[in-house]
Order: sequence, then structure tokens, then C-alpha cells
Amino acid sequence: MKKILLVLAGVLVIAAVVVSVLKSRDKAEASVEVGKIVRKDLVAKVNCSGTIQPQRKVDVSANAMGTIVNLAVKEGQEVTEGDLLLEIDPSEYQASVQALQATLESARADLELANANYEKAQLDLDRAEKLYAEGLSSAEQVETARTNARIEQARVEAARHRIAQYEANLEKARHDLEKVTITAPMSGVITRLNVEEGENAIMGTLNNPGTVLLVISDLGTMEAWVDVDETEVVELRIGQPAKVTIDAFPDTSFTGRVSEIDHSPLRVRTGGSTEAVEFQVKITLDAAPDNIRPGLTAKAEITVAERHDVLAAPLGAVTVREWPLKAEDIRSYRGRRARRQEKALAGLGFRPHPAPEDSLSAGEVERKETEGVFIIRDGFVKFVPVKLGITGEEDFEIISGVDEGERIVTGPFRILRELKDGAQVKVQKKDRRGKERR
Repeated sequence: MKKILLVLAGVLVIAAVVVSVLKSRDKAEASVEVGKIVRKDLVAKVNCSGTIQPQRKVDVSANAMGTIVNLAVKEGQEVTEGDLLLEIDPSEYQASVQALQATLESARADLELANANYEKAQLDLDRAEKLYAEGLSSAEQVETARTNARIEQARVEAARHRIAQYEANLEKARHDLEKVTITAPMSGVITRLNVEEGENAIMGTLNNPGTVLLVISDLGTMEAWVDVDETEVVELRIGQPAKVTIDAFPDTSFTGRVSEIDHSPLRVRTGGSTEAVEFQVKITLDAAPDNIRPGLTAKAEITVAERHDVLAAPLGAVTVREWPLKAEDIRSYRGRRARRQEKALAGLGFRPHPAPEDSLSAGEVERKETEGVFIIRDGFVKFVPVKLGITGEEDFEIISGVDEGERIVTGPFRILRELKDGAQVKVQKKDRRGKERR
């Protein structure tokens, strides 16, 4: 009889513990979503947008001012290097050339006259010197003849310099005349035509750019010019693969590689005085359709890293706490009932972090924000710091901190943000469509 009573007493004690645990589980502090640490392949990508542009293009501007009298091309036309594009009215430039030619001829005639005068002055000097030697002329007459010879020699040199100046001016005028005829500097397609026959072409100055008459583009090699945020551009490298989608071709994607990363930022005003800092990145497409056009809107996914068969946790599962944990981040267990609950949980293999001592909570422990996850065991959660790797589309790479198969809290965000270490939770059950059951 005594043994039976002892057995019944033991059963009652065990039942009390179980009931205590069950009752505690019925009083969950939060309803959470749960996932698992699994192994998978991860790909880190940078998403950006921009436009399609040719790798090589030339803006054709006017180097001469005047009226366009002959427009030989139209937009979309293919041209070959050296083909005639347009002509500017040459009348003024032709007149300048003719005037300088006449001036040059006059200067050459002046040179002949100066040479003749110099020869005569030399003869006069020779005659004066002979007469002076025979005593038939004075020294003053010889000196006068010598001075006249030097003057005429200087006039010859001046005439020669004037001819050189006029020849240079004529060469410039002829060069300006050639500028009225504009030819294609490269082979390609006229992708923009900004003028019509009869309009005036305006030359550019140092502070005022001239009129861009037309644009020639080589459509053989196309690029996606995309803008990347400053926080992501540091992950980019030349040669990284990319997938480009063009809005005009929604059913097709194009492969390419990063070919250029600007070092100077683009500052985009987002309202008020706030500026977003972005960098332009060029992606050279491996192939493009024949009917592609510059300026088409495009989006790009640049692959910056890949990992195979690594531990992964959903993005929403990773949260931040100051580590070591502060007292307010740890579930407090006080009272007789709580001690029984702790004892029961310890028997089940779960031990939450102890609350920090008062002497440590006063700031003597150096803390820093640490990324981690809440693992869940037997209805209770525990914060575990983790070391993260790359970021995939839906998961973080977990380098260390947890093991494969661990159950972790994945949400909701508002619950996860305030969840305490050691808190009792209830797992949300979902129906076949993945929605939470109420």
C-alpha cells in the first residue's frame, strides 16, 4: 500500500510539472512565424535601371556659321565614313578666300617692286664707291647711297613677311571654306537629326556649346547605362555578368558584362536639399536585336557574388540587438511559479540567457549592435548572434552562429522587433495557401 501511495505521489508530481508547462505554453507572449536554417545556393545581385546607348557615337556640330543649304541625310539613314551629311552656305567664305587671294597677289607684286628698288640702290652704291675712289664723289654721297641700299633691303624683307602672313590667312580661309561641307566622321546610323534645310547652324564658344546638328551611332555594340546607388557600387567589378531587360522587348532578356564604372558621382535631387548619390555604370551587351534604339528604358541585374550549398536564413529572420544583451531584451523569470517553469524547461534542454547583473547593466560591459536570429525550442525563443555573408534575393548567407535544421522566428516584423530572449511564443499555423489561420 505504501509503495502504491509513493507511485501515485510521483505520478502526481510529474503531472503537476507537465500541467505547469502546458499552462505556461497556453500563455504565449507572442504569435510568430517559424522557418528553418537550410542549405541552398545563393546569388547576390545589384538591381538598377537606366537606358540603352550605343558604345560609340559622335555628336556632329558646326565649325562654321551660316545657313544650311543642302541637307543630304535623314534620320535613321546609314552612312559610311566620309559621306556628305550637309552643306552650309559657302558664299561668305568663298568671298573671303577670293579677297585674300587678291591681297596675296598684290603683296607679291610689291615684293617684285621692292626687289627692283633694292637692286637699283645696290647699283647706286657701287657707282658712288667707284667715283669716291677716283676722287669724283664725296664720302657723304657714298654714305647716302649705302643708307638707301639698307632701306630698300628692309622693304624687301617686309614684303616677304607680308606675303607669308597673307598666305597663312588664305590657308585659314580655305580651311574655313572646307568646314561648310560636313562629312561623316564614322560609319553608323543617323540616330538624331536636329536641323532642317534652311536653318542656321551656330558655332560653339568656350562657355556656350554650339548646335548639335546630328548624332551618328554605331549600333553594332550597345550598352546599358544604369545608375547604381553609392551603397551598392562598391560591390561592382569590371567583368561581372549581368542580365538586362528592355521594356520594348518584354519577353526577352539580354546578357552582358560590366565594362565601365564611373568614379565621379551623379547627384540627384530628391526634394528640398536632399541629394541621392549614384554612379553611372555601363554594361556592354553580348548581343542586341537589329531594331534596337538608343534611349530605350532598361533594367539590369548585376551578379556580384555566388555561394553554393551554404547555410541560409530568410531575410526577415535576421534582427539586431545590442550584444551582450541588455536586461530589457531578456525575459525576466521571477516568483515561485517562474522558477518551476525554468526548472521544467531546463529538464527539456532549453536554457534562456540569464538576466545581466545590476553591476553589468550600468554600462561596464561594452556592447555593440549585433545581427542575430531567434531560435525556437519547445515554445521558447533564444537570441543567437550570427555572422552573415552575402545577401540573396530572399535569404542571408549564415557563416556561423547556428546549425542546419534549427527552427528560427521569421516574423512578423513588428513582433520580431520587440521580441525578448527567453519569451514564450506560439507558432502561427498556416493553411494550404500559406495564410495564417485565425
